[in-house]
Amino acid sequence: MSQLDTLQAALESALGARLKKLVRDRGEITVTVGAADYLAAATLLRDHADLKFEQLIDLCGVDYSNWKDRPWDGPRFCVVSHLLSVSKNWRVRLKVFAPDDDMPMVGSLSELWSSANWFEREAFDLYGIIFEGHLDLRRILTDYGFIGHPFRKDFPTHGPRRDALRRRAEARDLPAGDDRAARDHAAHHPRRQLRRTALTWPRSRTTR
Repeated sequence: MSQLDTLQAALESALGARLKKLVRDRGEITVTVGAADYLAAATLLRDHADLKFEQLIDLCGVDYSNWKDRPWDGPRFCVVSHLLSVSKNWRVRLKVFAPDDDMPMVGSLSELWSSANWFEREAFDLYGIIFEGHLDLRRILTDYGFIGHPFRKDFPTHGPRRDALRRRAEARDLPAGDDRAARDHAAHHPRRQLRRTALTWPRSRTTR
């Protein structure tokens, strides 16, 4: 029995009915679980003696609309995690689909693996996926005044809608030191009292 066969058997045994789909391709295994079983399945992957996935090495969002230039039949937004077992020397890919396309939401893995913290913030920022239970879910790459989620496939890159979004964003771009934008954000997110600060960067000699 190969290592991949051993891993597949261990996954099927440990996850049981929580396992919705298992795919072997190119020497890798991908398992899909339901949103309701996501945290329980992730906990099993980390703690089960036959699996021991101690590390979460990556997590990202996926927008499946128009997948491979064809209509997608199923939930639109997916969260994909890559787990590593150092003690067992194997990897697995864990997938979960958010059941609601209008408000995509799954549980947060940040309590299981601390590395999920910033990965989930990135997926929230770029795809608008909400991670329930995350203690500090806010944008990490775009400004907190940014409108929309730029990795969604329907995010406008040009045209009237994009111009409208740009004008709305520019209206929020206040002078340095003006904290009206921060107060506005805090009003909508009372648990996250953000403070806008002015940053002064030294000019490089090469740009003078």
